[in-house]
Amino acid sequence: MARVSQDGAAFSFKKIAIPAFGPSILFGIGEGAILPVIVLSARDLGASVAVAALMVTLIGVGSLLSNIPASILTDKYGERWAIVGAAGLSMLAMLLCLLAPNLWFYGLGVLMIGAASAVFNLARQKYLTEAVPLEFRARALSTLGGVMRIGVFIGPFIGALAINFFHLAGAYWVGVVAVIIAGLIALSMPDLVHESSGEEELAAPTLRSILMDHRKIFLTIGIGVLLVGAVRASRQAVLPLWAEGLGLSPSTTSLIYGLSGAIDMLVFYPAGKVMDRRGRAWVAVPSMLIMSISLLLMPLTAGAVTLLLVALLIGFGNGIGSGVVMTLGADYSPARRRAQFLGIWRFLADLGSFSGPALLSGITAVASLGIGVAATGVIGLAAAAMLWYWIPRSPRAASPQ
Repeated sequence: MARVSQDGAAFSFKKIAIPAFGPSILFGIGEGAILPVIVLSARDLGASVAVAALMVTLIGVGSLLSNIPASILTDKYGERWAIVGAAGLSMLAMLLCLLAPNLWFYGLGVLMIGAASAVFNLARQKYLTEAVPLEFRARALSTLGGVMRIGVFIGPFIGALAINFFHLAGAYWVGVVAVIIAGLIALSMPDLVHESSGEEELAAPTLRSILMDHRKIFLTIGIGVLLVGAVRASRQAVLPLWAEGLGLSPSTTSLIYGLSGAIDMLVFYPAGKVMDRRGRAWVAVPSMLIMSISLLLMPLTAGAVTLLLVALLIGFGNGIGSGVVMTLGADYSPARRRAQFLGIWRFLADLGSFSGPALLSGITAVASLGIGVAATGVIGLAAAAMLWYWIPRSPRAASPQ
């Protein structure tokens, strides 16, 4: 359906739906298909349980280390070719994992998957930031985050079907096919026109100057985004760990986790619509408050039913926050060297995602899991307070454009 933006220009989501969102769901399917078998593949190559668990974290490490390089590549070659290149790198990485003769090569493949994810995520965010009018931005980026989650959700089911026929290799072949199709679809993305003068290029800002010029944003809302990443990543570890502590069976735990993920996927578009019409704080703050309260309630649960209720609440809180980090990054990103700004922004979010579970693990080791879960809830309350204080109430107030 075509819509009219505030400057009078017609805009239609249909025109960008397949090239913008198609690769996202396919990347999600590819990642979702291989995630459950990383530990199993590492064990087959002789890894201990601890080393096999470490292999899963290499995706996050690869993404964290590649956000800044990804911004440079996207700025140099453009969004379309960055996405196509990310698809190619992901394909090679999955083939390397499939054919790896030892753990070193396998770990390199997993690390490359994370690096490809960083390039892909940054390029698709930058593309939609510039292709979609500001008044539809949150809906577009929330949908982007939502379809990726849908892909990650259904990927394991497709992978499981392939494993029945081709053993563990089937999951990797699902991933390879998914990212190849994603790259082919990305080739149909229309190029964006970037107007610039020779004088502007001579005075182009550097990463250092972007850090300095926008240091207030990075040290305020940027820290809030880091805390958001920490809470979101921690919740993925908290739920199965607490279920195990309650003595629930693996099948019951999986069902609870799956239902929480299903709720997560259902609410992304309405949340984006609220952000576009009322402002980002109307979703960002409730998202963190709901997740924080849920985490603080989790140590009080005593069985499957109460844990399910808390898990559904966590899924709802996380779901309405789909795309909020990307939307805030898009709002504050400057028109010139937007990719580098978004690279730093994504680095902060990934740093939170990496440090959150580590903090949870550390607190659990010296105290207890219940205290670790409660501490994560307190971090969420801090994130909500920072976002409430710093986010402008109008969506246009944040944008430098």
